[in-house]
Amino acid sequence: MTRSGRPAEESAGRSFTAVVNPVAGGGHAPSLWAPIARALEAAGARVRTTTTRTADDGARLASEAAARGDVVVAVGGDGIVRDVAAAVARSRGVFALVAAGRGNGFAAKLRMPREPSAVASVLLSGRERTVDLLDVDGQLAPGNAYTGLDAIANLMMNDSRIPSEIAYRVAPVVAIVRWKPARFELDIDGSRHSVLAHLVVMANSGRYGHGLDIVPDAVLDDGLIHVLVAGAEIPKRNVARFMRLAATGAHVTEPGVRRFTGGNVAISADRPLPLCLDGDQAGWLPARVRIRPGALRVLAP
Repeated sequence: MTRSGRPAEESAGRSFTAVVNPVAGGGHAPSLWAPIARALEAAGARVRTTTTRTADDGARLASEAAARGDVVVAVGGDGIVRDVAAAVARSRGVFALVAAGRGNGFAAKLRMPREPSAVASVLLSGRERTVDLLDVDGQLAPGNAYTGLDAIANLMMNDSRIPSEIAYRVAPVVAIVRWKPARFELDIDGSRHSVLAHLVVMANSGRYGHGLDIVPDAVLDDGLIHVLVAGAEIPKRNVARFMRLAATGAHVTEPGVRRFTGGNVAISADRPLPLCLDGDQAGWLPARVRIRPGALRVLAP
C-alpha cells in the first residue's frame, strides 16, 4: 500500500508524460530524461515526451497529460516543477519529477535520486504520497515564497546575461551592497509581528538556491507554513556568511533569526519589494500566503 492508502500500481499499468524544459541545467535536461524514458519503456510503461517552448507551455502540457490519466513528470529545475505541480494539483493528477535544473530544491526534499535507473525505479514502483502546496494569492507552488534581499538577488540572477555559475556568485554580492533592511509586518494566523529584517522566507520545502537548507525544519506534509526571518541584527557584512551557513542549516542559531509556523500569512513591507515563488517573481508585497494541505499527489522514494 502507498502512504495515501492506495495500492501500488503495476509498473506496466502506469503511463507517463514528461514535460521537459530544454534549457534547464544548461541544456542538459533532454539528455537526462532520455535514458529514464528508455528504462520506463523497457519495463512496459507508456511514455510520451513533450518539450516547453514558452513560459506558458509547462502548465498547459501538464493539464493535458493529467486529463489523459498520465503521471506527469516535470524534467527541469524549480520553475518547471512549480508550473507542472500546480497544474497537476488543479487537475487532481499524479506528479513526479526529474531533477535537471540549477537548484532542484523540491527534488532534494523528496530525496529523489539522480541516477537514471534509480529515477526510473521510483517512477515505476515508488509510493504515491500527498504533500502540501503554498498558495500565494492564487499561485500554487511546492517550495518556498520569499522576499527581501534574497528575492532581489534572485531577480538579478534571472535577468543576468552572464553564465549562471557566475551570476549565482556575483548577484548576491551586488544585492548586499545596495540593500537596506526593510520593516516587515507579518500576520500569522492572527498573531502580528513587526520586524526589521533582511529577508523573510515562507517555506513548504525549505530548500532553494544551490543547495541551501534555508528553513531546515520545514515539512512537506504537516499542513504548516514554516516562516524564517533573518533580522537586521545580522550585520550586512555577515549576510554572506549567514547564507553559507544555510547550506547545512546551521544559520538558524544565529542572533536575529526568528521562526514561526502557521497556515495563513499576510505580509507587507515599508517599501515596494518583490515576492518570489520557487525561483521567479510572483508579484509584490503586500501578499497573502496560505497552505493547501495534501494538495498534490506525487511519486517519491
